[in-house]
Amino acid sequence: MALSALLLVGCSNNGADSDKDTSSSDKTEADSGASEQQYTDPSELKDSYDVIIVGAGGAGMTAAIEAKDKGLNPVIFEKMPVAGGNTSKSSSGMNASETKFQKEEGIEDSNDAFYDETLKGSHDTNDKELLRFFVVHSADAIDWLDSNGITLDNLTITGGMSEKRTHRPTDGSAIGGYLVDGLLHNVHEREIPLFVNSNVTEINEKDGVVDGVTVTVQGEEPQLISSKAVIITTGGFGASKELIDKYRPDLAGYVTTNQEGSTGDGITMIEKVGGQTVDMDQIQIHPTVQQDKGVLIGEVVRGEGAILVNEDGTRFVNELDTRDKVSAAINEQPNKDAYLVFDQGVRDRAKAVDFYDQQGYVETGKTVEELAEKINVPADALEATLENWNKAVSTKDDSDFGRTTGMDNDLSAPDYYAIKIAPGIHYTMGGVKVNTNTEVLNKDNQPIKGLYAAGEVVGGLHGENRIGGNSVAEIIIFGRQAGLKSAEFVSNGE
Repeated sequence: MALSALLLVGCSNNGADSDKDTSSSDKTEADSGASEQQYTDPSELKDSYDVIIVGAGGAGMTAAIEAKDKGLNPVIFEKMPVAGGNTSKSSSGMNASETKFQKEEGIEDSNDAFYDETLKGSHDTNDKELLRFFVVHSADAIDWLDSNGITLDNLTITGGMSEKRTHRPTDGSAIGGYLVDGLLHNVHEREIPLFVNSNVTEINEKDGVVDGVTVTVQGEEPQLISSKAVIITTGGFGASKELIDKYRPDLAGYVTTNQEGSTGDGITMIEKVGGQTVDMDQIQIHPTVQQDKGVLIGEVVRGEGAILVNEDGTRFVNELDTRDKVSAAINEQPNKDAYLVFDQGVRDRAKAVDFYDQQGYVETGKTVEELAEKINVPADALEATLENWNKAVSTKDDSDFGRTTGMDNDLSAPDYYAIKIAPGIHYTMGGVKVNTNTEVLNKDNQPIKGLYAAGEVVGGLHGENRIGGNSVAEIIIFGRQAGLKSAEFVSNGE
């Protein structure tokens, strides 16, 4: 297979879960482990494939790998110059319960607890069938990644969770680049064609059955490519001003953590063939976003022990409450911003901080007093805040705000650090409606034959508030399911 050499650098110039193209010298926290990758030369494009995958993020590549392993001949079309999408910007990790890596650390977790806490975090608004499938298959997804050379055995915790079920690379680095690099390696190993700069503009169908797409490759004339099934994995619409204004005009002016390709193309195409959408007004605001470039400061920083302080140098919220509640608390502050404050221990455990520092986002002080001067908050107040927090960690009793997680270590190891943050648009919970087979449903709740979808393009799983770490789990769990179920459909000649 002829390949054109292109450099993969994580498909971002920011960093986060959803988290624009960048030069090789502009590495992001999501680019850890990213290496030179190759994409299929346009001259190799064929007129027909067994299954077409639209979008080369985590869900798309996962689906392609499973389809190939089931004997199909898949192809991936990606409209951006590099693969990865918002997956490249994923930071904190991948949630899963009852995993072998939890058991190795003596963590007693259950699928029921994962289900209940996710349901609680969304205020009981999740699609319960999708959610149950999600939690039950989460450990299998961790095993599947491990079997393909993508090992996530370093555990931390995210907001709304009671146990360490957020799985990261062994060195504790951001998951995005590591995951994209690993999936791309598996795509290339299986010789799955992956065309970049290839914009799919229409899903085609005949007699009520999807039978291919219309795609423009490298700016050439549109081509009709036929297939026996199509999987849409194009992500959400967090970078679409038009759709944000349509569904949530109150969010006008917010920065976004999303890569520029997240414009809702897949949702629009699916609607044109009769697909149903759900929860389109449910858009997640992430509480900790560096505002200059919309860089998400990963939840792992709080998960490893950081606190949030306001301009008075005092805490004002349980930092690991759900994202909607923490964002609301920050927006109640006079300037609608805050500082993440942490020590050297947190920095050592949350490797993404090194990237934030390289970008100039981190203020440093040898002492708490010096840090207070750097961020212009009262030194005596910040010192008292850290003293009280360290006592809370020691007694495991945060009487001020009821925090119970991310308290394994206090903040007493110099140097001390702070990052100024405020909320930003992060994730679109709404999207197309699917069943647990990832079949896209029409307005009568019937499957559109031959059409599947997975990842952020899908709505319903997260309800009105997504838990940190669940998006990466979603793309692997349902990406696998889309690959498997499309293979069944093609093999059965339906």
